[in-house]
Amino acid sequence: MSQPHAAGLAPSAERMFAGGWVFVRGVPALEFLPVGDRPEIAFAGRSNVGKSSLINALVGHSGLCRTSNTPGRTQELNFFRPPDMGPTTIHYLVDMPGYGFAKAPKDKVDNWTKLVKEYLRGRQMLKRVFLLIDSRHGIKTVDSEIMDLLNEAAVTYQVVLTKADKIKPHELEALIIKTTTEVAKQPAAFPLVLATSSEKGHGMLELRETIYDLVTVR
Repeated sequence: MSQPHAAGLAPSAERMFAGGWVFVRGVPALEFLPVGDRPEIAFAGRSNVGKSSLINALVGHSGLCRTSNTPGRTQELNFFRPPDMGPTTIHYLVDMPGYGFAKAPKDKVDNWTKLVKEYLRGRQMLKRVFLLIDSRHGIKTVDSEIMDLLNEAAVTYQVVLTKADKIKPHELEALIIKTTTEVAKQPAAFPLVLATSSEKGHGMLELRETIYDLVTVR
């Protein structure tokens, strides 16, 4: 269930994600956003879906994003950037606050909703949102609600299945087919579903290649 990338893309993508990534800032409100002068790639997902672990695996830096077993810990838009590699490949990765934590206070949920909606609707340099879905659970109602928000904001998003090593290969294949069918119904969704494992490294090269392709100026 994958698409071919341009020949020779893998080495360039791997170099982009090799060492030196740094935390830029946490953004609790839009007035603290960095200047929107470069492409941005954002990651969204339910609390404990494995966003921080995936970003750490993506850049090969186990401590870049803080991981936690406490749902809802990330309450800011966290921006990260790679080493300077020239004007055509400098971009941000954005770790969005996890959603779906049932025990969070209403005011916290309201603030999260406001921040995310305003970011999605107003960030012209946002190239794509990767929507992370736990392979063990598939798309849940709260994920569908985020899809609706992304559709409404007309922001292109792509589903990434996390923890793919935690289910059997035939179950994963069936889940990819089922998820692809669901994604095809969504107007803002990119049709290719990626399967990854932060622990095993599965799918990381394809994800790196996809991001490289998005942020590199042709």
